[in-house]
Amino acid sequence: MSAAISRDSITDPVIIFRIAQLWEPGITHLRLYEATRGVWRTGVRRMKARYALSVADGRVREVYSIRHWYPGGTLKYKTRPLVDVNRTDRWEFSGEIAPDDIRNKYLGKILTFPLGSANPVSYAGGI
Repeated sequence: MSAAISRDSITDPVIIFRIAQLWEPGITHLRLYEATRGVWRTGVRRMKARYALSVADGRVREVYSIRHWYPGGTLKYKTRPLVDVNRTDRWEFSGEIAPDDIRNKYLGKILTFPLGSANPVSYAGGI
């Protein structure tokens, strides 16, 4: 059984994306990455995040290092319809799987959120 962690216990600068609507068991790595990297309504705080946590059903499904942020619809997607991602009022990132030392801290952990927390985007690690 995986340990539970709270946002308060996260020390790395992360942005957390809850991808409930796009998650399904057996999702491919590419679909998971594309579901996580865009497109999100977020402010300038995103620029402080070094890592992105992809969360579905309360569990961290993957951890990504963030390379760069772009306006929504800038990057190509292979697994999502254009209508879903062509949102210039939102943001998307490019990145890759985080280094093992970071990934191992969070991957598979149950991430708890305060009661009533519904925003799909949140921050931790001093952001």
